[in-house]
Amino acid sequence: MAATRWTENLNELMSFIADSASGLWHEVSLSPIVTKVQEPALEEKAPPAEEDLATRVPDVLAILPLRGLVVYPQTVVPLTVGQPRSIKLVDDAAVGERIIGLVTSKDPENATPGPGDLYPMGTAAIVHRLFRAPDGTIRIVVQGLSRFRLGEFIDQEPYLRAHVTPAPEIVEQGLEIEAMARNVRDQFAQIAELVPSVPRELVATVTALDEPLQIAYTIANYQRIELEQAEQLLELDSTTAKLKRLVGLLTKELEVLQLGAKIQEEARSEIEKVQRQYFLREQMKAIQRELGETDEQAAEVEELRKKMEVAKLPPEAAEQATHELDRLAKLPTAAAEYGVIRSYLDWLVTLPWSVATEDKLDVADARGVLDEDHFGLKDVKERILEFLAVRKLRSERKNQAPEAPPTDLVRREREGAILCFVGPPGVGKTSLGQSIARAMGRKFIRISLGGIHDEAEIRGHRRTYIGALPGRILQALRRVESRNPVFMLDEVDKLGADFRGDPASALLEVLDPEQNREFRDHYLEVAFDLSQVLFITTANTMETIPGPLLDRMEVIPITSYTEHEKVTIARGYLVPRQIRENGLLPEEIAFEDEALFALIRSYTREAGVRNLEREIGSVCRKVVTRIAEHKVERVAVTPEMVGELLGKPRFYPNAEVRERTAVPGVATALAWTPVGGDLLFIEATRMPGKHGFQLTGSLGQVMQESARAALSYVRSKTSELGLAPDFFEHNDIHLHIPAGAQPKDGPSAGITMATALISLVAGRPVRSDLGMTGEITLRGQVLPIGGLKEKVLAAHRAGLKAVILPKRNMRDLDDIPEDVRTQLKFIPVERMEEVVAAALTKPRAPATRKRRVPKAAGAAGRARPAKRRSHA
Repeated sequence: MAATRWTENLNELMSFIADSASGLWHEVSLSPIVTKVQEPALEEKAPPAEEDLATRVPDVLAILPLRGLVVYPQTVVPLTVGQPRSIKLVDDAAVGERIIGLVTSKDPENATPGPGDLYPMGTAAIVHRLFRAPDGTIRIVVQGLSRFRLGEFIDQEPYLRAHVTPAPEIVEQGLEIEAMARNVRDQFAQIAELVPSVPRELVATVTALDEPLQIAYTIANYQRIELEQAEQLLELDSTTAKLKRLVGLLTKELEVLQLGAKIQEEARSEIEKVQRQYFLREQMKAIQRELGETDEQAAEVEELRKKMEVAKLPPEAAEQATHELDRLAKLPTAAAEYGVIRSYLDWLVTLPWSVATEDKLDVADARGVLDEDHFGLKDVKERILEFLAVRKLRSERKNQAPEAPPTDLVRREREGAILCFVGPPGVGKTSLGQSIARAMGRKFIRISLGGIHDEAEIRGHRRTYIGALPGRILQALRRVESRNPVFMLDEVDKLGADFRGDPASALLEVLDPEQNREFRDHYLEVAFDLSQVLFITTANTMETIPGPLLDRMEVIPITSYTEHEKVTIARGYLVPRQIRENGLLPEEIAFEDEALFALIRSYTREAGVRNLEREIGSVCRKVVTRIAEHKVERVAVTPEMVGELLGKPRFYPNAEVRERTAVPGVATALAWTPVGGDLLFIEATRMPGKHGFQLTGSLGQVMQESARAALSYVRSKTSELGLAPDFFEHNDIHLHIPAGAQPKDGPSAGITMATALISLVAGRPVRSDLGMTGEITLRGQVLPIGGLKEKVLAAHRAGLKAVILPKRNMRDLDDIPEDVRTQLKFIPVERMEEVVAAALTKPRAPATRKRRVPKAAGAAGRARPAKRRSHA
């Protein structure tokens, strides 16, 4: 550690010397110029005069680096020395001539500066007093003698030693330098008047000085100057130049101090004005007490006034609150309007107008929190980390450089964000909001919008109504006590509308970053800033969200989980939570991965993990029962034990598809639903008739039109597809999609319906391990569809081995997890002919064609399943 200045003014220096006298410091006797302190027989000589010392500076000096200060000639400065090599230097100097070289380091943060880290000019100084502190450091008092220029360094160990060349100053004579010296003294006196810490004795000492060079060095020693400027002042050779430089520095410092004094005076005047008003109010209260007019109303008004000051209301709200408070003070408490105004003011002063939490802008820590709470969900996590990174960068750059004036006077700078998580139930949308709040260091608040029909639930009621209250937005902010929480609006797709208004329309202002800076609740009637709030809405589908509202939100889809993702989530989150909630110890129960797969495949059919957690909880409770009855002490849950504990499986994924597609006329379609992907079985059958076509299964208009287009395509391509040309002349067709109570719509089952019709007419069953999706045109083209990821996950969940999809959807396969893609075969198609070639089984052997036609369909229907199961 290089030497540093440890005191700033004479008062501290005197205090230090007093402490040393009282025994807090151990003073070390210093030798005279030649005599050593260990030789008491020699008579101590008086030290030479300062002029003699300045001329006796040796050619080689021990160099003591200084950190953060410059020592001038003709000044006395206390220093603290803590570096071992610097302590060695001082000890050697104490028993020698006591003259050392003081040179300032260019970098104050460098603890051990070398020869190249020092300024070229320094000051030769004599050590007058030396004190050893209990912590091992040394504190010395040095007096600057003369300047020198550094030459060649001859030693770096145990400390720096270098050749030095004297650099005497040029002292001019005349009226100009005398005038500048007087100007510097006067400016220093003015500064001392504005800085109470400057001792009066120091001012008197400076005023009594006559020598211009000594005046310059003395004032520079006690004046606050930047390190580089202080070194430049030392390096100037001319005394006139030093005084000119010092005049400029003192002038700037004086202007800063005078401006600060002016600001303090204005603040003091404002405070005195407030105190005067307070004094008058207190006098008024005293007069009222003397007259016996004091009541609870005055105390209530004063309490509200104090709350207004604490709340730091914005100007508009403060003006409105003051107006209503003045009305309240004049009204009798029995007045009907008194309670209305009282409630209004209570709401106004308790809202978090200026209360906000500080964001944690550590992106790495936020990533760790999000990964700890939720598995997967990469897109959502990346968006939150981007939001934090942007805020961090803007904050850092705002501190580094002055903020530029806005160039866009219409659109203001956005600070919050409006996100919309769309996905099936149970994938963690709501809990993800809590995790985001924890990662950002913000408070979390949630309200459910499901079933809300009244616009006043969002905007509040006007005060003219009895029992009026603000809307749910401001109520939630009051509960959370923060103006920048993570605000979750759950189930935004389930808003209703009736004669009371449309809540979705009221949300347009709340969720618009261009407008929510001045959100006006009907009850408050003043603007509240919602721009700092991070709004997150959740929905299961975007179809029921109004277009203008959806346009204001950044939609982030959260798709279904794969089986492997569910197992990972169960092992990392669900199982430990159920073990904890059911009072088990981790060593008392263990789930094998195959047991978790059995739960997923045979006891749940969902996109998320909500039902999976229920089944895990059911297993845990049954294990708890066995442990409580002392039947077992520890249980390892295997697939066999799952069946024993939960009973027979609820779903048979592979068997159902094989059974349904065993006969011609049945094809497996992949469908998207608000709760994830699912399978649809398209069934077609024939009956005697002519050109009849019937559709059942709660089909929407688009799906009915798609079925008719499929039929038209099949009838137009009978010869190309190898079908009987007169089939439709003698048969009616009935197309049915089971689960008739569930509405269905959309064009993506077009190729499946066409395949089912072709299978029926050709008498060839559809492959049982295959699902398909795609829209069909009258010309047989296969058009792209949406929701591919959910559909593919449904196929994987059902145990299918292949998926037919439009060729233009192949680019969407990147969204599907790698483990799913490797287990499925994807068949891209552009024409319906390719679908038929890939989906239908091979024609029956010639031997089977000898059977009579009436029995052929039934025989094929009975014999084909056994043959296909054998092949599978």
